[in-house]
Amino acid sequence: MKLELSRLAQGTRLGVLSGLGRLQEHSLEVPGCLLYTRCGSVPHLTHDTLNTLDHLPAVTQLPLATIAEHQEILEAFKEGAATFAGLHHTILFCSLHDPAAPCPMGYNTNKTVSLWSSGGRLELTVSKYMAMQAAVRPDWYQSLADGETQQGSTSRKRVHKSVDRSLAYLDECLLLHQKTPELAGTELFGVVEGADVREERVRSARETAKRPVGGFILDGFQSGTMDQELRGQLISAVTAELPQDKPRLLQGVGQPDEVLACVEAGVDLFEGFFPFLVTDRGCALCFKYSIDPDPESAVQEQNGVAEDDCIRNDSQESQEQMTCFEMNLNEKRYQDDFRPLVADCGCYCCQNHNRAYLHHLLVTKELLAGVLLMLHNVTHYNNFFSNIRKALATNQLQALKSRVLGGVRTGKGSLLSGEKERV
Repeated sequence: MKLELSRLAQGTRLGVLSGLGRLQEHSLEVPGCLLYTRCGSVPHLTHDTLNTLDHLPAVTQLPLATIAEHQEILEAFKEGAATFAGLHHTILFCSLHDPAAPCPMGYNTNKTVSLWSSGGRLELTVSKYMAMQAAVRPDWYQSLADGETQQGSTSRKRVHKSVDRSLAYLDECLLLHQKTPELAGTELFGVVEGADVREERVRSARETAKRPVGGFILDGFQSGTMDQELRGQLISAVTAELPQDKPRLLQGVGQPDEVLACVEAGVDLFEGFFPFLVTDRGCALCFKYSIDPDPESAVQEQNGVAEDDCIRNDSQESQEQMTCFEMNLNEKRYQDDFRPLVADCGCYCCQNHNRAYLHHLLVTKELLAGVLLMLHNVTHYNNFFSNIRKALATNQLQALKSRVLGGVRTGKGSLLSGEKERV
């Protein structure tokens, strides 16, 4: 695996990860996102439906939490989770936790890390964890780490212990990695911990960078657990300690405004779980991300005739987790709205169906609602990352930020840079 950077300016990075996989035949443009799956399947989509989408990410994420209970089956199968799940022609990254599922805190010990699967809590030692990875046989995987720290709620002593444990786990993982034939040719990513303590973050990054790892996982920056400004400052401090030729993958951050801020701080890769969360809320991504809007839309926006539409209805108490980058198609106002979800979207849903139909499917609890919304949301999100790369290549990242942040509205006006939506 080799990271070739074509542009490096003010912390942002643009390039290509090449030589991916055991056959070194895949590549991935950065900044980019991974394809999120559960048990090796993209939620709501069959493999045939998924394959109708163009420009899917070359790297697929498989959270260990979703398949941990199937270890014996994978060991008996002996060909790895990618073959078992039919994930052909992709790079498989096995993460520890599921970014779209809550992970209770307070259960890690000096020798074990707790993993939460559908059947409850599993206690993992390093040897148990590495045995699971040997059964999965991923192309990439992260080291075991103690990430049970949060901003403002964890003592410095506990944060220090978290970094020490994670480094010790990494050393043990590296030792077992070399002794495990099933993991030959697999890349091990080291995990950077440290909560909101800058000194511990820097120490974790500096020590992890000394190890022979293929890349770095930035953990503990999840949405809702850390102030956005502080997150950017800490990530910048961390990336300054990391080598330029290895990728940085950020866990738990997917909201567009946060993604843009983290790209500016030097992050290369993001988990692709955000479209799934939006779909599960019965919502559709509708934020604007094109730095070259079509002339008609540009004139409409200049005249104050925006096409709708990411308007947050503050009266929807049941939608407390909804962001200002999506429209809630459960709302009654869409029952007679025969426009596509997004006018210039080329996805199957927007080309063949309208908002009223999606509203009907959601109200009647039809499974097709999730399928159509997921097709749209995955397409919209992947196109957003394509435009991030285009903006970096043409030195228009600030224009893209203005487009994304200025193209969504709450009931109280525009969501401007640096302004947080209140829910």
